[in-house]
Amino acid sequence: MSITGVDFISYETSQNMLDLLCVNAARFERVPLSDSLGCVLAEDIAAEFNDPQFPTASMDGYAVRYEDLEEGKEFVVLGDNPAGHDETRELQAGECIKTFTGSMMPAGADTLIQIENVIFEDGKIIINEMVELANAVRPIGEGYRAGEVLIQKGTKIGFAEIGVMAGLNKVMVKVALRPRVAVIATGSEILDLGENSDNPAQIRSSNNYTLAALFESAGATPVQLGTAPDDRDAIMHTFENALESADIVVSTGGVSVGDYDFVKDIIPRLGAQIVYKGVGIKPGRHILVAQRDNKFIIALPGFAYSSTVTAILYVLPLIAKMLGKNAPYKMVAAKLQSDFKKRSRFTEFTACNVVVEDGEYYINFEGKKVGSSAILVNMLDNSALMVAGEDDKFLEAGTYVNVILLDEF
Repeated sequence: MSITGVDFISYETSQNMLDLLCVNAARFERVPLSDSLGCVLAEDIAAEFNDPQFPTASMDGYAVRYEDLEEGKEFVVLGDNPAGHDETRELQAGECIKTFTGSMMPAGADTLIQIENVIFEDGKIIINEMVELANAVRPIGEGYRAGEVLIQKGTKIGFAEIGVMAGLNKVMVKVALRPRVAVIATGSEILDLGENSDNPAQIRSSNNYTLAALFESAGATPVQLGTAPDDRDAIMHTFENALESADIVVSTGGVSVGDYDFVKDIIPRLGAQIVYKGVGIKPGRHILVAQRDNKFIIALPGFAYSSTVTAILYVLPLIAKMLGKNAPYKMVAAKLQSDFKKRSRFTEFTACNVVVEDGEYYINFEGKKVGSSAILVNMLDNSALMVAGEDDKFLEAGTYVNVILLDEF
C-alpha cells in the first residue's frame, strides 16, 4: 500500500510483527497480598486443600440425620455447635445439635433444618416443615478442590482475586514486574501543564498525561518526561535518558513528513533498529516501531485522538507481553445500530458508544464528532473503538463489527 510515496504495511501485518517481537516476560517480584491489587500474577494460584474441608452448615439451624426426619417428630437438642468449634459428638437417632453458619457438621448428621422450620420447647425441637436431604449443607470441595487452579498466571489482580488468595493464606504473591514506560511529547508548539505563554499558536500538552494514565491503567509504571522542543540535539538527549530509565519509550509528534518532524530521523542514530514505519490505519498511519536491544521505541502521531488510539494498538500489546497477560484489551463482536461509511481506504478505528441488550453488544455514534484526529473528547463516556477493515466501505445497520472495549485493560 502506498500513498504520497510512502509505503504502508497492513494493520494485520503490523500486529503480527509486533507479536513476534522478543519481549522479556520472565521478570517478577514478590509483594505482600495487601499490595498486589492491580498487579498481574506471575504464577498460577492453585488450591492446596478442599474448600470446605468438611461438610459445613450454610445457615443457622439444627443438624440432624435425614433418615430420622418426620413432620411433628421431636428431637433432643444435645447443645450448641458454634462456628470454629471442633465438634466431636456423633448424632444418634432422635438427636440434633444446634449448628450455626460456617460450623462443621457433626458426625452422623447429613442435613440441616433451619430454625424457622422447627419449634423449640424444653430442650427439644418439633419439626413443623420438612426439608430435603443435605439441605443447607456445603459438601466437601463445593468451593474448590485440592490441586485445582483457581487463578491463572497473567490475571490482573482485583478484589475477588485478593479474597480468594487470602482464603488460601497467600501472604506473599508472585507478580510480574511492572514495565517502565517513558512518555515524551515533542514539538516547540507544546506547552506543558502549568506553563503559560502569550503566543496563541502554542498548544496545551495533553498527550503525555493521557498516555501516562493509559499505561498505568494497563499495569505499567509511567515515567513522565514532559515535552521536548523541535531540536535534534534536545530530542536526542531526551530519548537517550529515556532509554536508560525505561523498558519502552513512547513519543508523540515528529514522525510525519514535515520539515520539523525529527523523531523519525533520530531513532536510527540512537542505535535502534526500525521494525516498521507506516501502517495502513486511520488514525495514525505514520506510527514508527523500533527496538534497541531489549528495549522498544514507539513513536506516535501528535494529534490527541490519534496518539491515544495508536498507543492502545501498539504500546498496550507490548506492556501485556511484558506482564505475561494473554491479551492487552478485550475485543467483542457488536451489531451496528446505524449505517457507517468509511472515510479512508485504511483500517479505521472509530470512537463509538457500546450498549448491551439481552447479552448482545450494539454500537452507535450518538454525540461523536466527525473531524480530524485531534478530537479526544470522542473517547469520553466509556467509549469503545469500532474496527473497520481495509476492504470495508459502507456498512449497513445490523452488520456485525469488531469493537475494542476500553473500560478495562
